[in-house]
Amino acid sequence: MKKLHLFMLKSFVGPFVATFFISMFVLIMQFLWRYIDDLVGKGLEGHVISELLFYVSLTLVPMGLPLAVLLASIMTFGSLGENYELTALKAAGISLYRIMKPLIVLIIIFTIAAFFFSNNVLPYANLKASSLLYDIKRQKPELSLKEGVFINDIEGYSIKVDKIDKKSGMMYKMLIYNHTDRKGNYEMTIADSGIMEADPTGRFMEVELYHGYTYTDEGLKSNNNKTYPFRRVQFDKQYFVIPLGDKDLQRTDEDLFKNSYGMLNIAQLDSTVSALSLRLDSRKQRKAHDMLRENYVRKQERNPKRDSVIREETRGVVKNLDSLYQTFDVEERKNTIDQAVQLARGAQTSHMNDLSINKRDEEAVRKYNIEWHRKFTLSFACFIFFFIGAPLGGIIRKGGLGAPVVVSIFLFIVYYIIWMMGERAAREGVLEPWQGMWISSVILLPLGAILTYTAMTDSAVMSSESYTNFIKKIIGFFKKKDKNA
Repeated sequence: MKKLHLFMLKSFVGPFVATFFISMFVLIMQFLWRYIDDLVGKGLEGHVISELLFYVSLTLVPMGLPLAVLLASIMTFGSLGENYELTALKAAGISLYRIMKPLIVLIIIFTIAAFFFSNNVLPYANLKASSLLYDIKRQKPELSLKEGVFINDIEGYSIKVDKIDKKSGMMYKMLIYNHTDRKGNYEMTIADSGIMEADPTGRFMEVELYHGYTYTDEGLKSNNNKTYPFRRVQFDKQYFVIPLGDKDLQRTDEDLFKNSYGMLNIAQLDSTVSALSLRLDSRKQRKAHDMLRENYVRKQERNPKRDSVIREETRGVVKNLDSLYQTFDVEERKNTIDQAVQLARGAQTSHMNDLSINKRDEEAVRKYNIEWHRKFTLSFACFIFFFIGAPLGGIIRKGGLGAPVVVSIFLFIVYYIIWMMGERAAREGVLEPWQGMWISSVILLPLGAILTYTAMTDSAVMSSESYTNFIKKIIGFFKKKDKNA
């Protein structure tokens, strides 16, 4: 049996490695397609892009691993069924369970390893990828002039060029607005032609203009509110330098991101949820006490002795509080109503603010709980997909990347859609976090159990002929009923 175990492991590992890298490639391409606008034209160095792709690939492992397991299991057992090797093993008296046993052990190891990866490596990768992507988004794009379009890529300047000679680099009919002091376009330069080139360091833009005018509003420039002088200068040739700032990528302190729910492990998530829940409960109790004390009963503290005398004199005498209001004159009634309305509005405003703060904290608690369950569900998906893919491979009886890929992608899309719907429902508070994150596993796990059971017992459910005969019987029944009618 050791030879059989070794044979099954060799048959599975090859397709698994291939499909894992294919899955990771597809997921990385999806990431690049999503963030292509933030990456292109930033002048990023090769090591920055490589670092980003490395950390992003680590964050995609929990998603790519279950898909690779599903693909590999369908391909492995499909190839065994196509070559009649599965039939030969069963004919030799070897049950499907004994055939799958070494792979079941391997999948359990994968599931445990995936959990430890999600708990220990994934938070660090999320921190690195998120902080680096944030810095890249903040990086200013390189100057890219287009004909007939204003460009604002250089801070403090707006530039428009009507025509650009691609060979010589000469630009014609140039218009440059200078608003570096943030007080408006106090200086405008018009030139018939010119050349703009970055210096070797990339920190300055060297501008050389020919035959034009420079218009300067000195009053706007110097904040002169008395004379508002205006100056016009004609030139045949003008040279100046525009600072471009630091071209290198500025890195943000990673401590700003480390407390996000995606950057924490199980223990940190538990601690954060406990602290947030305790703070939320304490605030609710305190606000409820304040509301009962301040908003429903208005106490007059100006003369407490007099108030106590009034309470003693009216105790047991005044049964209807409205009768006290009827004793007021019109002005007193109006003042009383105005004060009551102001108190009610103030209480409503305070209550709405409290609800907004509580809602924010409740959403944060749900996000942390969702992330806690995510570390288990994506790992457990490897286990589920194996028991779906292995019996399906025996049904399809096709190896390679044809039918197995189609079936695998369809099942994975179904799982992913259910998973995303459950997560969204959990985020919005429609479902509990554990319900939303585990709903996809709960739905697909019975499917895997049914497929595995029918495959082990060689049930007719696994045969396509049984479904064909069943459909033929239904058609024959309706035809016979029409003849009798």
